Amino acid sequence: MQPGSGAADELSAAAARRAGAARRRLSPNSPAGRHAEADRSGDGGPEQRFRPAHRLGWAVFAAALLAAAAPARAQDMRIAPPGVLRPGVGAEDPRRPVGERGAAPWRALGRVQTGIGRRCTGALIGPRLVLTAAHCLMNRGRTGMVRPGSVHFLLGYHLGAWTAHAQVGAYAIGPGFAPDPVRPGPAGADWALLVLEREVAPAGHALALLGDPPPPGAPLMLAGYQQDRPEVLLAATGCHALGIERGPGGHALLVHDCAATRGTSGAPLLARGPDGQWAVAGVAVAVAADGARGHAVPAGAIGPLPPP
Repeated sequence: MQPGSGAADELSAAAARRAGAARRRLSPNSPAGRHAEADRSGDGGPEQRFRPAHRLGWAVFAAALLAAAAPARAQDMRIAPPGVLRPGVGAEDPRRPVGERGAAPWRALGRVQTGIGRRCTGALIGPRLVLTAAHCLMNRGRTGMVRPGSVHFLLGYHLGAWTAHAQVGAYAIGPGFAPDPVRPGPAGADWALLVLEREVAPAGHALALLGDPPPPGAPLMLAGYQQDRPEVLLAATGCHALGIERGPGGHALLVHDCAATRGTSGAPLLARGPDGQWAVAGVAVAVAADGARGHAVPAGAIGPLPPP
């Protein structure tokens, strides 16, 4: 559904106006460092237990939309050196707004929004199932995860409107993912599966998960609702796989050279499947501060998926 009339429209319009003022404003308090890593979090305990929802009213959800348009915080990168305005992009910016948002694979993407103002990107991998990053569900500034009912998925978000909306009824995060706000992670467990309370698109709109990572040099695409232009879907469409690295704990991480910055966390890293269609090769979790380079959790490491 799109925002309705009256107060909801006014809130959405206000969010869009405030987002324009907030663009390109980064946190001035980010510590220096060479790489900008994703702000990963989880609870390290009941990772595979799907958490039941608690209801949120429209007023709270609307407030969350307004919070998302407030001055951007360093929510997706834990380290952003001074002077690096767009970690993960580099000197040349190849990203462009997605034009055909209703076409595959872009029609499966949307914004993940929480009641405390966090915003990330997510992708439909089933009519009621969304893939995103676990650190997007972290409580701000303290240990723990947000309640499922405080999380919303806005399919096809664009300039304050969306094609469908659903509240999250339950979610699961990667095994071993810790919710420590100082040292969250590990990165290889930084994934989350959101179970929506209702279907938001036909099954044919969902993206498939690739069982094997793409080989080095394979063409990739990466799009998300990024901090410098959070109201539109920005995509890098000419990037490639660089290989596999092992993160802390021995988790595999897919390395790529797609340009992307804050807000892309949770976005699907797209590669061609055996049938030639775009599919999910991984979920974006971290970027480098010194150029177009990032890490994604391989799709083959995600799961098990909940029953339909």
